[in-house]
Amino acid sequence: MGHKGSAVARLVFSFALILPTLNTAYGDVSYSFPEEMKQGTVIGNIAKDIGLDVSRLSGRKARIDIEDDSKRYCDINLSKGDLVVADRIDREALCGKKASCVLKLELVLENPLELHRISLHIQDINDNTPLFKKDVIKMEIRESTDKGARFSLDEAHDADIGENAVKGYTLQRNDHFILNFDAKPGGRRYCELVLEKELDRENQQEINLVLTAVDGGSPQRSGTVVIHVTVLDANDNAPVFSQTLYKASLPENSPLDTVVITVSATDADEGVNGDVMYELDHVSENSNVFSLDQQTGEVRVNGQINYEEESSYEIRISAKDGLGLASYSTLMIDITDVNDNPPVIYLKSVTNSIPENVPRGTEVAIINVQDRDSENNGRARCSIQQNVPFKLVPSIKNYYSLVTTSELDREQVSDYNITITATDEGSPPLSSSKSVQLSVADVNDNPPVFEEQSYSAHVTENNKPGSTLCSVTARDPDWRQNGTVNYYLLPGEVNDALVSSYISVNGDTGVIHAVRSFDYEQFRSFKVHVMARDNGSPPLSSNVTVSVFITDINDNSPQILYPAPEGNSFMTELIPRAAHGGSIVSKVIAVDADSGQNAWLSYHIVKSTDPGLFTIGLHSGEIRAQRDISESDSMKQNLIVSVKDNGQTSLSTTCVMYLLISDNLAEVPELKDMSHDEPNSKLTSYLIIALVSVSTFFLTFIIVILGVRFCRRRKPRLLFDGAVAIPSAYLPPNYAEVDATGTLRSNYNYDAYLTTGSRTSDFKFVRSYNDNTLLADQTLRKTPTDFADVFGESEGSPEVGIFYM
Repeated sequence: MGHKGSAVARLVFSFALILPTLNTAYGDVSYSFPEEMKQGTVIGNIAKDIGLDVSRLSGRKARIDIEDDSKRYCDINLSKGDLVVADRIDREALCGKKASCVLKLELVLENPLELHRISLHIQDINDNTPLFKKDVIKMEIRESTDKGARFSLDEAHDADIGENAVKGYTLQRNDHFILNFDAKPGGRRYCELVLEKELDRENQQEINLVLTAVDGGSPQRSGTVVIHVTVLDANDNAPVFSQTLYKASLPENSPLDTVVITVSATDADEGVNGDVMYELDHVSENSNVFSLDQQTGEVRVNGQINYEEESSYEIRISAKDGLGLASYSTLMIDITDVNDNPPVIYLKSVTNSIPENVPRGTEVAIINVQDRDSENNGRARCSIQQNVPFKLVPSIKNYYSLVTTSELDREQVSDYNITITATDEGSPPLSSSKSVQLSVADVNDNPPVFEEQSYSAHVTENNKPGSTLCSVTARDPDWRQNGTVNYYLLPGEVNDALVSSYISVNGDTGVIHAVRSFDYEQFRSFKVHVMARDNGSPPLSSNVTVSVFITDINDNSPQILYPAPEGNSFMTELIPRAAHGGSIVSKVIAVDADSGQNAWLSYHIVKSTDPGLFTIGLHSGEIRAQRDISESDSMKQNLIVSVKDNGQTSLSTTCVMYLLISDNLAEVPELKDMSHDEPNSKLTSYLIIALVSVSTFFLTFIIVILGVRFCRRRKPRLLFDGAVAIPSAYLPPNYAEVDATGTLRSNYNYDAYLTTGSRTSDFKFVRSYNDNTLLADQTLRKTPTDFADVFGESEGSPEVGIFYM
């Protein structure tokens, strides 16, 4: 190859009509430049010519594609926007003898998808030398040949075209021959050797001439061949072809040795002078496609016939006799197209990951379909399967856009395998398919959803801090961080305290734990709100209500309200001897802070002075005489009463009831003995001191009491020194009165009176509204000194109750 000329590319820029329904901008850009330019040579600034922002080329993944995905001849400089030569461009290799050589390129950009077609017109340069078929042309001419005889010569072949092709021939100066030129259809020039002076075999048997072929390029190139002329005796007739132009039609892909045509030439001479030999004279790159039988003149297929590479052939055939006289004819072979090329699908741009929230009609791929066949054989239709939310929209010639037809939902379908099928209109039609794998990218469009509309947790009171109450679970069908759910406790208050001081929730698992121990007696239930939130951007959330129910356990023992718990004084009930069996003599009042069966109380006498004398109501706590009280019964009766609840593990409390069977306190001088059961080591000493101290005042005290008694109506009274002994309706906070569960009934009323001006306490025997109440008209009086030896060191006054029903 010769020197590669350099030239500046010239720009021809035009835009094609853009389809209004497409987001992609399509246009045509044309550049014209010479072949064989050095690698890296700038053809033109494609970014400027199209109007693209150079700074966005890299981000939009700008690239150059070839229509048939063949060798990459050009590339784009992303930093400058220049279209540069990437590989050697040889016009002759690309287009052969075609008058116009156009290389089709495509500029593809993404985000959004955009495609521009680029046409590169390759200009021919004079880089090929004219060549002859043979190095030596041998000719035999009889000496008797007349002056002016013409002898055709093989033409020279130049791969270049136009001005760079063969333009003329020159013949070395000699005494016998000159050159004559003849132009043939297609612009090819033939030369003939013309005999200008008769030959004389006796003077010169052989003549060597140098024929030079020159092209019209700059610089000019040339090729030579030696013509060796042998002078013979006379040969009067040259072969004559039956036709000056032969035409034949041949389908492509014809098998080898297929006979295309048979040429025929005759020679009127006889013998050796009449023997005709056929040869292919035209030299080209396709000369090996056909072969010629030198004897029969049959032209056969000798290589691959491809309409897409060459649609016609022009061959020059020579017929020579045995002594070298020749004649020439032209063979024109037209190749007919056969539908032998299926459509080829090229994916020019594909967005492999599509957000699921893209609007309908979004373009996700650009597809190009090429069919090398011609006419109907090269027309292709493109389609995809029906069960996908995509369709193909035709755009410019042979281009299709793959667009969405409906909204996508990754949670339903995350991947699509789209099969694109292209079918031509040939007979029979050929088709090809290509698969496109599209993934739907997740968008945070689904909030977490709890498995239940509300949750309930049941926990027994006195639970351990940190114990598990329940678990909430929310599902999010989104992917990765959009579907990762975390749990949070919403702010709130329970009993004027922050809800976070009662429970906590595990942010990852949704397990709810108790922060503290719960007390059923403080509150029995509460509600909290838990939020499930994903990690999307922006995050989505949902809430659920969790109701926590606290279950009571038997953790409170019964509390006895009456008799009052023993402290610095104790209480004694006075029972008249006339009490009958079944009458109420006293009552134990108790409550339990628990609820339900844990608060159901039962009363039992666990120990008594006379086991058969008194009984207690199992659920009422009423102490009744089992039989009539007799004179033989002991005056002092002590009862130990146990109050039990009905819990699974029963809890109990005991109390001591001190009962005096007497109609008059004077009959109980040894009242002090009722306290002997208490383990007090100093009691005896204190009682002796007390008796000595009050003995002086005892008689006076009895007289005063008897005087008051006769002055008033006869009423039983209670002897007090201080406050009322029996509370009538006292209940501690958080306790409710429940009938038949240990509290005192409202129809029992107690009144206490305290006289003024004297240190005398009266016992009032209260009349009950119950018909079973015993009646008594007695009033017992006793001075405080009577009890001094009984209560010993007690700081308070002893309280003695006489209980009549």
